[in-house]
Amino acid sequence: MNQMLAMGVFRCIVESQGFSAAAERLDTTHSSVSRHLQQLESALGVRLLNRNTRRMSLTAAGERYYAACVDILDRVEAASRAVTLEQERPSGLLRISVPLVTGTLELAHWLPTFQQRYPDVQVDLSCSDPLVDLVADGFDVALRICGPLADSSLVARLLNVSPQVLVAAPGYVSKYGLARSVVELNEHRLLTYGAATRWSLASEGGQSMTLDCDSAFHTDTITALHACALSGGGIAAFTLATVRDDLLKGRLVRILPEYTLGMRHYYALYPHARNLPLKVRVFVDHMAQYYEGKL
Repeated sequence: MNQMLAMGVFRCIVESQGFSAAAERLDTTHSSVSRHLQQLESALGVRLLNRNTRRMSLTAAGERYYAACVDILDRVEAASRAVTLEQERPSGLLRISVPLVTGTLELAHWLPTFQQRYPDVQVDLSCSDPLVDLVADGFDVALRICGPLADSSLVARLLNVSPQVLVAAPGYVSKYGLARSVVELNEHRLLTYGAATRWSLASEGGQSMTLDCDSAFHTDTITALHACALSGGGIAAFTLATVRDDLLKGRLVRILPEYTLGMRHYYALYPHARNLPLKVRVFVDHMAQYYEGKL
């Protein structure tokens, strides 16, 4: 017996005040309606309805069961409507893990437009560079910036590939001049971040050189590195996607533009799912569109 179906038939009998009227509302036969009620009463071990040829009434047990059926069936219907609505219009809590650069330096460029476009999505944002366990930590989606991603149990959508470049503020260049070769970098104030105290540079012509940085400033915070570079503190390495606006607006300039420090891949990661929640899909599409403009 399908108990939810039987509960629905029982409710319809009560509210239609009869078997024939219930059968008509349910577009089924009188015998089918009667069979569902008999199966339900048999499973419960109680009589739910007093019935004869002229009238029908609820028993005491039937009154209690009817009230419970109404509550349960209404809750199920409301839950179904909410899920359906979520698939039609993105809504609900979206837990996102992003690297520090995305959640700090780039936040103002992508979050406001996402919130304006999808006002019913509540964003819970966590900023950290190490890859999190999406399932264990309860995240819906993660963005990561790394080298080419190895095979993963997660879906990995490539959003962008951006070179790492060297930059400095115009004020720094005015004071210390331009480095005209990789060797000359040793004569400049170098700003480093995290574990990246050795720079591996490759030219457009295929020449490769490695530089052990004698850092004038080292930090474990990307915002501090960015602030130091903007203030004229020295030469720093960023992905082109991160500093593109700074370069366009003249806040930073390229140093040794013929060299890069390798390519960084921007990924959106999320668990395999046959029916990916719409809130996740629209967020990944939004970030893909954002990074597309950073190429």
